Amino acid sequence: MAQHDTPAHSGKAITILKVQPYEGERIRLESAGLREGGWLDPVFSAAQDNISPPLEWTEVQEAETYALVVEDPDSPMESPFVHWLLWNIPGRTRRLKQGLAPTPHPPDLPGAVQGRNSQGGFGWTGMAPPQGHGTHHYHFQLFALSKALDFSPDVALETLTNALRGNTIAAGELVGLFETPDHPSPARTGAYGFTTDPPALR
Repeated sequence: MAQHDTPAHSGKAITILKVQPYEGERIRLESAGLREGGWLDPVFSAAQDNISPPLEWTEVQEAETYALVVEDPDSPMESPFVHWLLWNIPGRTRRLKQGLAPTPHPPDLPGAVQGRNSQGGFGWTGMAPPQGHGTHHYHFQLFALSKALDFSPDVALETLTNALRGNTIAAGELVGLFETPDHPSPARTGAYGFTTDPPALR
């Protein structure tokens, strides 16, 4: 049987490179969860609190809803690791609080839906790149949409991306950095920072 080595990085494009907004406006994203130089605070990582970072963005007046996709193309997988899928964010929303509940329908954001991440759960899953794999780039991609999306939380990213292609008014991106330290905390001793079987690499 042929052997297939794990790729050093994903060879596939992230979502924002597949979507062409039909207006030229760019959304500006910011996060208080980024430290100097664009580094994500470790509190958001899988090894620590595993909570979602806060986000703020500029207004797109025509937006009916927003959708958020967070991917890590540096993960050693065939496709970028999906850290967060969130759509039907109400159009008047300008920020997401830190620590959004990891449920399909977060109570702090009525009407919004969170899809499955590459770890299999709903909402945010924290950074956990393999030790020695270098700096990973986490692409927070926000899309202003002309309508709400009628998808279940189990929808595939490919299906969601196809809907974004036809309904995106404007888009923006924020990139956060993270690297697993050489010496993990004593509670996290597995090959990828976990004491049990390692999760999908991210």
